[in-house]
Amino acid sequence: MNTARKNGSLFTKIEQKIATVEFGHPASNSFPSELLERLTQEIHSLSQNDEVVVIILQSEGKNAFCAGASFDELLAISNSTQGIHFFSGFAQLINAIRVCSKLIIGRVHGKTVGGGVGLAAACDYVMATEKAAIKLSELSIGIGPFVIAPAVERKIGVAGLSELTMAATEWKSAYWAKEKGLYAKVFESDKELDAAVEVLSLNLASYNPEALVELKKILWKGTEHWETLLLERATISGNLVLSDFTKKALAKFKK
Repeated sequence: MNTARKNGSLFTKIEQKIATVEFGHPASNSFPSELLERLTQEIHSLSQNDEVVVIILQSEGKNAFCAGASFDELLAISNSTQGIHFFSGFAQLINAIRVCSKLIIGRVHGKTVGGGVGLAAACDYVMATEKAAIKLSELSIGIGPFVIAPAVERKIGVAGLSELTMAATEWKSAYWAKEKGLYAKVFESDKELDAAVEVLSLNLASYNPEALVELKKILWKGTEHWETLLLERATISGNLVLSDFTKKALAKFKK
């Protein structure tokens, strides 16, 4: 599947019961609404695909893994309806990953900001390179990581979420993320990362699919309320993005 380049790109390859889903965008693999919606639809589709046992989620290029929300789209939001709709895109994507019947491996090759951290946190198992530093910069632009916070907290706890959120201008290293539980393993190079992702995905693909489905259910037990919680959080962000503080901060950041 491919999208128009201005709205990002999305490609899925299925081999040996493994679906590799790669998203991309010229602006550091950030997410406009259309790309969020397409990735959400793709996760739902793969969840129902009997030819797929495990999913690898990755982004294109050699630089950033994901810069989070599209700044151009954030700047274009002019009313609460548009704001809520945009942030609901992240809510729906995280919920699609949560209810997906397949285990999802995150391959994080570079720096990750905001919604990208939430995306990584939503994956069932994440491997990264030492270049994959993380940052939640939302407070610095007048909003907060409200939609993704449940996914991040689930992986690194309230203390980790608090530290990451309040140090809004500070990069945390990939090794910090591993220590906190966001990443399972960190590698020195993309080559080592790819080799490890291949071994894990092939192993998982060789296991009993029914056992993997049951494991997925256990891993996400207690998150059923996210269906409404994340949309409620999207309303908070959707309203805050309209503030003068946020508009000025976004414009300054873009320059």
